[in-house]
Amino acid sequence: MSATATTPEAAAQLLFQPNVQYNNARLYTVKFLSSCFSGAVAGVLGLENTLGFALFVFSTLLTSSCLYVKCKGKPAKFVPGGWWELVNPGQENMFSFVLVWTLFYGTHAPPTLFSSG
Repeated sequence: MSATATTPEAAAQLLFQPNVQYNNARLYTVKFLSSCFSGAVAGVLGLENTLGFALFVFSTLLTSSCLYVKCKGKPAKFVPGGWWELVNPGQENMFSFVLVWTLFYGTHAPPTLFSSG
C-alpha cells in the first residue's frame, strides 16, 4: 500500500486535522498582519486610489511567495487549499487593509488643498 494519493480527496485524507487547523490559524494571522501593515504603509505614504490597492496586491503576492518558500514549494502538503489558499487574501483582510489605510492616511497624510491646517 502506497503512502502517495492520486486524487485530491485522497490527499486531503492524509493530512492530520489538528495540524491543518494550526496551519490555517497561523496562515490567517500572517495574512491579517500583512494586510494591516501594508494598509499602514499605504496611509503613511499618502497613497490614494489604485496605488494603495496596488500596494495591497503587491503585499499579498509577496506574503504568498514567502509562505510558498516556507512550504518548500508544496503548500498542499500543509494547507488543504494549496497555493490558492496562500494567494487568496480573504474578504476580512481586504477590509482590515482599508480600515488601517484610512486610519493612517487621516493621521499622517500631507494636507490637501481643502484642509485648514
